[in-house]
Amino acid sequence: MRLFVIVAYHQAELLDIACVSDTLDAANQLRAAPPYRIRLATPGGAPVTCGSGLTLAGQESLERLQGPLDTLLVVGGPGSERAAKDPRIVGHVRRLARESRRVASVCTGAEVLAATGLLDGRRATTHWAYAEGIAGRHPEVAFDSGPIFIQDGPIATAAGVTSALDLTLKLIEDDHGADLARWVARGLVTYLQRPGDQRQMSMFVAAPPPEHDLVRKLTAYVTSHLDADLSAAALANRAGVGERHLARLFAEHAGQSPARYVRAARLEAAAHLLSSTGLPVAAVARRCGFRSAETFRQSFVDRYGVAPTHFRSASTRHAPG
Repeated sequence: MRLFVIVAYHQAELLDIACVSDTLDAANQLRAAPPYRIRLATPGGAPVTCGSGLTLAGQESLERLQGPLDTLLVVGGPGSERAAKDPRIVGHVRRLARESRRVASVCTGAEVLAATGLLDGRRATTHWAYAEGIAGRHPEVAFDSGPIFIQDGPIATAAGVTSALDLTLKLIEDDHGADLARWVARGLVTYLQRPGDQRQMSMFVAAPPPEHDLVRKLTAYVTSHLDADLSAAALANRAGVGERHLARLFAEHAGQSPARYVRAARLEAAAHLLSSTGLPVAAVARRCGFRSAETFRQSFVDRYGVAPTHFRSASTRHAPG
């Protein structure tokens, strides 16, 4: 059996734990071979009270646990910063990592891994809301708050909460192949196992709509008319203001220029169409307002780091169906 150890502590995030354990259990029910032996390790093997107030019984003592382990995964939660300062937890995670085939973290569990030194010189991710603070405390780690998970060699880090499901599906795919991962996704009634390079948050929900009435109306127009003329001149004309005044309004109320907003909206919409429809790439480009397929390709690579065809291949490879 593949011994998969989940490390938790007081004020851990329950959903981080459950997303991992239940996804692995679903793989076992679908006859993963070899199956996963899932164990929850806690300091002293004692019960831990999660951030939600529910208490979980520890199954293994972190101090007494011995390898070899297949996978060691540290979860996040409100107690992660305190856990990262606990020499007992940090020391035993570091020790067990040396006895594990691979190591992972979910959410702010990345701070515990960073405290062990395991992430030094590596790319890693964590929950967007805590990335800046953790990166400031651990400048030796190249934190990127964009992707939902990152695999750097034998170490994987996930953004947090439900991205734990995406990471676990990827680990199952690595171990048992894409077919089993798809069946697990079906069983969990999850629409899509998202590729790791997908952004944590959509630009359309990352911030509330601009409070300024004119800017709010223009951004709504942009997102519903992506194939229209959305140049600064056209938008300024539509709003009845000069281009310079429009630029000042967008900078103040949208945090970017009109051109950058339009480009981001077009690219995010294109990424959604690539992963959720069978439209040809050229048709996606036209629908999202790009003048040519080549312009679209270059812009997409700049934003997502891969060509549109590669992005679609990764997305559809992980989609159940």
